[in-house]
This record gives sequence, C-alpha cells and structure tokens, in this order.
Amino acid sequence: MDPLLVITNSGAGTADEETLAAALAVLREEASVEVAATSNPGELDGVLHRAGSRRIVVAGGDGSLHAVISALHRRQELEAAVLGLLPLGTGNDFARGTGIPLDIEEAARVVLRDRPRPMDLVVDEVGEVVVNSVHVGAGANASRRGQRWKDRLHAVGVGKVNLGKLGYPIGAALTAWKPPIIRVRIEVDGTVVNDLDQPVLMAAVGNGSSVGGGAELTPEADPRDGRVDVMISRSVGPLARLQYAARLGLGTHPERDDVLYLRGRTVSISGGPFWCSADGEIYGPERRRTWRVEPGAYSMLLP
Repeated sequence: MDPLLVITNSGAGTADEETLAAALAVLREEASVEVAATSNPGELDGVLHRAGSRRIVVAGGDGSLHAVISALHRRQELEAAVLGLLPLGTGNDFARGTGIPLDIEEAARVVLRDRPRPMDLVVDEVGEVVVNSVHVGAGANASRRGQRWKDRLHAVGVGKVNLGKLGYPIGAALTAWKPPIIRVRIEVDGTVVNDLDQPVLMAAVGNGSSVGGGAELTPEADPRDGRVDVMISRSVGPLARLQYAARLGLGTHPERDDVLYLRGRTVSISGGPFWCSADGEIYGPERRRTWRVEPGAYSMLLP
C-alpha cells in the first residue's frame, strides 16, 4: 500500500479527533500514515510541498477538500495527485454525491482498498476552483446566514451530535422569509438561457448533486461526466417560493415550470450584483462570473 499523508484541520473539536483516531487505526493496519494538522493556507502549502508521491487523504468536510484541491491546482500538482476523503464535515455533500461512506471507518477502508477514478473540476476565469457546487441568489444568501449560525453552534454538542449541522437549515429558513431576488443574464455554452428581464430566485452550477448536508440542488449532477448541471429557479412569488422550497426538499424541483434545468461545459452569470457560495465559501458581491469544466482534472479514491 502506498504511504498516506492525512491532512486535517488543527481547529477540529474533541469529537472529530476521536472519530479521526478510529479512521487512523484502520489506515495504519495496512499503510504508513503521517498526519499533518493545518490551520491556514501557508501551513497547507508547507505540508503539500513535502507530500512527494504519497496519496493525500483529506480528513474534513467539503471546505477542507476544497482548500486542498485549490492549493494543489494553484501549485500545478493536482493532475498527478491521488486523493482520498475521510468525511468529518457538517454537510459532507461531496462524500454523499460520490458514494463515499459517511461512516468514518468504512471511508478509511475505501482509501485502502478502492481505486483512483478521474474527477471533473470547475474553474472560473480568475483560477478559483469549485469541487462540488456554486450557487447564487437565495442559496448563497442562505449559506451566508447559515455560516454565521454554523460558527455559533459548532462548539455546541449533545453527545456526538454537533449542532453546527443546523447552521444551513437555519440560514435557509431565514432566507425563505425574505429572499433576495436578482436580475442576471445566464449563458450556458454561449446560449442565453435567462436574461435581465426575468428575475431569478437562485441559480446553481453543480458538479455534485447536493449542498447544505443533503439538499439535492442539482440532483442529476455527476462529477465524472465532463459537464455541470445548471439549475435556475424563477420561483419569485411568495406562493411559488414556498412550493419551490417544498419540491427542493424532495429533489423534484426541476419538474416545476418555473425551473430551468440544463447541462453544459461553460456557464456565465452577469448582472446583479450577486453573492456566490462555492463549496461553502462565500464571496461577492459580483457583477460577472464564468465557470468551465476541466474533465478528469484529478483522481479520487472512490467505492
């Protein structure tokens, strides 16, 4: 078995440390393992600099995976890397969408026994990457509010249940009460599919299927098919918003008449201003962003 470099968050809580210890015990049965805890991009760069040919295992959630893949992409080392994931996040949407077990010991066995598979990456015009999903409008506003609640509740736990998991549902509920309505032009592979005269509740570019701990925003997205799924909700009226939210909870919202669902390789959004939520990272306000798919950009150990 190739040696493993396990990268974890130095700010992880006691419960995460106990869970990680169980996964490390499984890994060490068959492989040489080094654990490196990082808390900022500088430390992460230092760890990756000495990774060599070792397989890199991310112990964390979507944000941690995003940070490692982004750093490898920036260092032009992503194509040669083989990554594994031990899902320790609050949402773990990338794991859910790719079949990586949420049980940490089972996820460790995937790292040991399964083979690397090529994975798509989404990259914007300034070189920022999206591993799982990026969305604008109500969803990004929910993420902005949800992140604040996640930070407040992360230190609160009942047994092994971390209340940080409630952050996104709280943010979503607050946003549903008074959502932002944005006016944007959206182009998919050069074709305008929504113009400024059509208000939008939210739009999503999905490499993976779910966000926020299992909400299937782009339910048919596959991070291995060379395309992204684009979901545009025009459910801007009060009743339409409620109906859309109910359908979103069931993953059937693409069936609505006021929802567009497409696939493509390049997506541009302009107008606004609008905020973006990319793998849980919030940035903006923006006036224009373009995302394109890089097929088979890296390799991931998957079931």
